[in-house]
Amino acid sequence: MERRVVITGLGAITPIGNDVEETWKGIENKVCGVDKITQFDCSDYKTSLAAEVKNYDPLQHFEPKQAKRLDRSSQLAMVAAREALKDSGITSENTDLERVGIFISSGIAGLITIEEQARNYWEKGHGRVSPMFIPMSIANMPAGNVAIDLGLKGESISIVTACASSTNAIGEAYRTIKYGSEDAILAGGSEGAICGMGIAGFENMKALSNSTDKNRASIPFDKERNGFVMGEGAGVVVLEDLEHAKKRGAKIYAEVIGYGATSDAYHITSPAPDGEGGARAMKRAIEDAHIEPKDINYINAHGTSTHLNDSTETMAIKNALGEASKTVAVSSTKGNTGHLLGGAGAVEAIICVKAIENGLIPPTINYKEKDEECDLDIVPNEPRKKELKIVMSNSLGFGGHNASIILKKYEG
Repeated sequence: MERRVVITGLGAITPIGNDVEETWKGIENKVCGVDKITQFDCSDYKTSLAAEVKNYDPLQHFEPKQAKRLDRSSQLAMVAAREALKDSGITSENTDLERVGIFISSGIAGLITIEEQARNYWEKGHGRVSPMFIPMSIANMPAGNVAIDLGLKGESISIVTACASSTNAIGEAYRTIKYGSEDAILAGGSEGAICGMGIAGFENMKALSNSTDKNRASIPFDKERNGFVMGEGAGVVVLEDLEHAKKRGAKIYAEVIGYGATSDAYHITSPAPDGEGGARAMKRAIEDAHIEPKDINYINAHGTSTHLNDSTETMAIKNALGEASKTVAVSSTKGNTGHLLGGAGAVEAIICVKAIENGLIPPTINYKEKDEECDLDIVPNEPRKKELKIVMSNSLGFGGHNASIILKKYEG
C-alpha cells in the first residue's frame, strides 16, 4: 500500500533571509538579494554581482574548530537542517531516528575548499594540502555532516544532478517514504560556490549576467536578460509519512503528491529543443499526482534568466500543460535569490509551501521588457493573492537533468 507523504518541517538560509520566515518576508516584500560580490576580489572579472547570504557568521552556529573543518556548503546545509528538524518537532522520543533519512544534495559542494587547497598545492607544495581537503570537498558531505550533527541514522544520500539536485532529492525522498522504506526524511540541497574559480568557470562559458545594476541582473523572462546570477544558500524540508506525522501531532504544511524526472540525452549544457525533456518531467509528475494540468494553480519555474532556459522552459510548460498553460500563474523567484545551483530547487519548494500557506503567488521581480518568446502569465513585479491548492516546482540541470515536483494544500 502506498503511503501519503507530507511536509512537516522547513529550514532555509538564503540571500534574502537567514531562516524561512525572513526568506518568505523577502518574497512578500519583493527583496532582491543580488549585490556586489564581497567574498573575493572580482575587480578584474566581467562579473561583479552575486546573491550572497547576508550577515552570516559561522561562529554563531559552530565552534571555531568545527567551522574550520566544514566547507561553506556543509555549514549552510547544517544551519537549514537544524531549523527544519526543530520546526518538525521530530525527536528521539517520538520517532525512531534509525528510520529518518537524509537526502541532501549539492551541485558543486566543496568548490571553495578545492580552490583554497589547489592554491596551497601550487604555491606551497603537496605537504601543505590540508588532511581535511577530501572530507571537506566531496559532494556527499552536506548530507553526511547533517546526519552526524543531528544523529539521524536512516538512509543518507546525495544526488548530484547539477541545478536539479535538490528537487531530485525531494522527489526521491518522497518515493522512499511513499513505499515504506523510511518514516521521515530531511530532503533538500545546499550550495556555497561563490569564489574566483566558480565565477570564472561560469563567466567563461558566458552563462553569467554581466550587468552592473543589481535590479537588472537576475531578470527571468525579461527580454533584456543576459545570464544568471550565482547565488548561495540551503533549503531543507522534512518529509514524513502522513500517519506517522498524525500520530505524533505534527503540524502539516502541505502534501507531496507528484514527482517526475527525465533526461534530455541531448547536450551537456543546452536544453533539448522545445524543452521536450522538461515537458516530459512535468507530465510524469502530473501523472504521478493523478491530476489534470488544469488543476495546477501555480508553477515556480526554473527561470534562470538565461535566454535559452527561459524561452525553452516556456515551450516545455506549454507542451506539458496544453490549454492550461494559457491561464496558469508562473513565476521565477530567482529574481530574489539568484540561482542557488544545487540548492535552488529546495529553496523554491519551500517558497511554494509558504505560497500555499499564505495564499500568495510570488512575483517575478524587476521585470520590464516583455519577451514574445516568454508569453506565459509570469506574475510580473507584484505578488498576487490567490488560494492555492496545487503547485508545481521545476528544476533543470546541466547534463540534461529535469525534475518536477507537485505539492498540494493539506486538507486531511
